Amino acid sequence: MADPPPIASEDHAAYMRLAISLAKKSPPRPSNFRVGAVLLDQEQNKILATGYTLELPGNTHAEQCCLQKIAAAHNVSEEAVGESLPSKTVIYTTMEPCGMRLSGNVACVERILQARKAGTGGIRTVYVGVTEPEKFVGENTGRARLEAAGVEYVHVAGFEQEILEIATAGHEKEEETQQA
Repeated sequence: MADPPPIASEDHAAYMRLAISLAKKSPPRPSNFRVGAVLLDQEQNKILATGYTLELPGNTHAEQCCLQKIAAAHNVSEEAVGESLPSKTVIYTTMEPCGMRLSGNVACVERILQARKAGTGGIRTVYVGVTEPEKFVGENTGRARLEAAGVEYVHVAGFEQEILEIATAGHEKEEETQQA
């Protein structure tokens, strides 16, 4: 991926737009949401990793891809990735990190919390475009779990419709179901 143009520090809308551009790269599937994520060293205003749903092998989520890339770059296990993250790491994600995976994979909330436990770094703030729709796992408790663990949760407003259109591409729409 070519380096994106520089984004001003604290320009949450620009980082969310970058995450949206990544979500568009995810293949449309009826069984998952198309999500994009940007992992950022906020203090240095440096992008550490980007990711999108199904970018890496397996049934990978966007946040998972970011953390796996950092783990690979630092030759550590994903469980120890927090040791490699700067102290002011944040993540921008188009959709609230999942709190449960039907596939049996580790949920993105657990991955974020594990990264915090693994070292002095870890993700301190999660910037979110939309909450996860209840389509696959019902109510997502991700926000509550993140906040209970001291991770700040910030909604970046203004992108909800665009994000949901991208996220649900490949899903059967309600009107299609009713016509069938």
